[in-house]
Amino acid sequence: MLKVGIPRALSYYQYFPAWKVFFEALGAEAVVSPLTNKAIFAAGNSRAVAETCLPVKLFFGHVISLADKCDYMFIPALRSLGRKAYYCSKFIGLPDMTRALVPECPPILDPEIDLNKGRRGLYQTIYSLGSHFSSDKNKIKKAVEQAEKAHLAYRKEMSDRGITPIQALDETHRSEDKSYLEPDVSRGLSIAVIGHQYVIYDDYVNHRLISRLRDMGVRVFTPEMAEQQALDVAMTKLGGAPHWSFEADIVGAGEYYLEGKVDGIISVAVFGCGPDSMMIDMVRHRARGFRTPFLHLSLDEHTSEGGVLTRLEAFLDMVKRRRRVCA
Repeated sequence: MLKVGIPRALSYYQYFPAWKVFFEALGAEAVVSPLTNKAIFAAGNSRAVAETCLPVKLFFGHVISLADKCDYMFIPALRSLGRKAYYCSKFIGLPDMTRALVPECPPILDPEIDLNKGRRGLYQTIYSLGSHFSSDKNKIKKAVEQAEKAHLAYRKEMSDRGITPIQALDETHRSEDKSYLEPDVSRGLSIAVIGHQYVIYDDYVNHRLISRLRDMGVRVFTPEMAEQQALDVAMTKLGGAPHWSFEADIVGAGEYYLEGKVDGIISVAVFGCGPDSMMIDMVRHRARGFRTPFLHLSLDEHTSEGGVLTRLEAFLDMVKRRRRVCA
């Protein structure tokens, strides 16, 4: 059985269930890299130039950890999944950067995903990808249909049950708690955490941010806990059609949770991300209008665990004092 390596980084948190179902339907095995750790970061950092952002450095580290464990490496070139809405250039150039910086990487499966070329072009790309595993077009078509269903079910599970991608990917998680729909101030502070999935769900990058908040008694809300339609509507209120795909959902989530009367917003981004800098200002401006406390955490490889914890504690203390005064 052929093995396809899938790095646990970048778009993994958004699309892994669909990728896994697609490859398994074609008779291949999806092999995932381990959780991010110091060794993975060191390996990726040793290959990247200094200007490379932290998530891409980690991606290279995950690729290196999989290099001798699979027959193919799956690294799609994500350009656009919506009309005139694009992914960051790092997603577009990821396959080429990996070839240049990780020469020991096995053959790369690098379909270019660009809906601006029409659905026909997308299907041709996917059939070309599937042909590495089967010459049966009907089998590939069924694999595509199963993958699409898996993605929709994954997204629906997170919004219906109010859980994170990490919880949705954990098959042992079976919580039916739907209390996220309306923040309940009687159960402690309600804080929305917004940012890229590969930042807010990678505990090595964010120093266990969400876990720490929950340990402090905070009810945490993330973009994936809201329905996609609600995020799109919220984004439209702010500025019409989005230009950046990921940032649109993040900004939409900020607006959505501000209207939901959360006690505070925490935005998380990596240092040096251009699109994120625009997103942060938009959400900060809206939070000021709602008179909602706002904290921005800018992370890089030098960010200390103690520094993150200190800022979280200070922010939560301020939010608690504010709530007592306004009660």
